[in-house]
Amino acid sequence: MSASHYHTCQRNIGKPVEIRTHDGRVHRGIIRRVDNRMVYLDPLPRRNFGGYAYGWGWGWGGFGWGVALGAIAGLAILPWFFW
Repeated sequence: MSASHYHTCQRNIGKPVEIRTHDGRVHRGIIRRVDNRMVYLDPLPRRNFGGYAYGWGWGWGGFGWGVALGAIAGLAILPWFFW
């Protein structure tokens, strides 16, 4: 199953996604990088009163956080208007 998630994530780098893991957690972000073990997400831009506040890359190597490919139970590509 993780090979399928790997290829799906590779094709959708730069797009917003919602990832559900086997332990029930939900991760939303923009795919920035994929390697053979992890999918790295940046936070989605957040709405702010009177404008927009953008989440810049943070964490190791400028990437937000990683989700293990083997932990992914479901993956959905989000439309931009979702957030």
